[in-house]
Amino acid sequence: MAAGDASDVREYCLDVARRAARAARELAGVSGAQKQQWLRESARQLRRQSQGLAEANQRDIAAAPDFRLTDAQVDRLRLTPERIESMAAALEEVALLPEPIGEVISSSIRPNGLEVQKVRVPLGVIFFIYESRPNVTADAAALCVKSGNAVILRGGKEAAHSNAAIAEILAEAAAGAGLPRDAVQLVATTDRKAVGHFLRMPEYIDVTIPRGGEGLIRRVSEEARMPVIKHYAGNCHVYIDRAAEAETAVRLVVNAKCQRLGVCNAAESLVIHAAVAAELLPPIGEALLQQGIEIRGDETTQKLLPAAGPATEEDYGTEYLAPVISVKVVASLDEAIEHINRYSSRHTEAIVTRDLDAARRFATRIDSSAVMINASTRFNDGGEFGLGAEIGISTDKFHARGPCGIHELTSYKYVVYGSGQIRE
Repeated sequence: MAAGDASDVREYCLDVARRAARAARELAGVSGAQKQQWLRESARQLRRQSQGLAEANQRDIAAAPDFRLTDAQVDRLRLTPERIESMAAALEEVALLPEPIGEVISSSIRPNGLEVQKVRVPLGVIFFIYESRPNVTADAAALCVKSGNAVILRGGKEAAHSNAAIAEILAEAAAGAGLPRDAVQLVATTDRKAVGHFLRMPEYIDVTIPRGGEGLIRRVSEEARMPVIKHYAGNCHVYIDRAAEAETAVRLVVNAKCQRLGVCNAAESLVIHAAVAAELLPPIGEALLQQGIEIRGDETTQKLLPAAGPATEEDYGTEYLAPVISVKVVASLDEAIEHINRYSSRHTEAIVTRDLDAARRFATRIDSSAVMINASTRFNDGGEFGLGAEIGISTDKFHARGPCGIHELTSYKYVVYGSGQIRE
């Protein structure tokens, strides 16, 4: 759909939302076997139509200069044969996940004979907004439909042709498996007003999930009239305890910061106990400098690492997504916890220690969606946690927290079986 006047765009969005709501009601009666069939056929068609996908993707690559994409953004946009295969394989992995809908979460029999069941059900319609990577189109659709939800996909305009080709394959496979074709819809207009229209349709859309830059997520959170599953930023910390093993500390810090810079679970800040700072900061700093990382630290850090620059208050609260890390030397575990909770974005924090009591205290008092003990922050990911895949990471506490897989895309209702009981 080409952008038209405001009323045309609103009517288009309204039609998409209504069709998604109807599809969600139909999905409630679809079996797990049908959803598995859809996922496997979608994977087969992605492989079979890989040439067509590559051609659509090439149109997006050719237009990348018009959108002023960086080399890294173009790389994320590119669909290679290996990435198409990975996308297909991911759908097959989701197909193998246990069927969530209809699961009896708990059950009890009351003294009057009523059987009270707590049963897992879909959320309904999910409006998913995302940027750049075309494979997210397939991943998000797979997770939403597997968990019984219809999904409205709003991808970035820089991937419009790639996303459209993938969504068409998914929709055709849905119809062939007996699923409503409108269970997966890609927003066809690039008009920015469309997002605002969808965010004002709580009567049709049950939840919105934005996945992109902080500006996008804040706009969605401010405008949405339905619940939003989100995280704003990933200012993640690694704390080196006084009981840390030296080699482990160096290895984990380098991996957490350097394995991939531009992701939300990369470490942005290092906190280290003063008792081991003189011993461990120099080798950690040298390893980071070899990776091209700029270090900004407090006075103690600068004395121990001559190459380090001064850290400001703003540095400690910044998600860099770049080759920069802030460093803070603390006098105690309690000070480390206080510092992290003050500057954290509630995403992922890690402790390196051989002291089990310190690890437990850290895990108990740190207020983030994931706490890693002697492991890299990079593991806060749905696939790494065994969820199969994820549609995003939430730093909220209602209704989902951490990586969001199929269970986080469901709710529950109570189903009560009686035999004629009445309340006296």
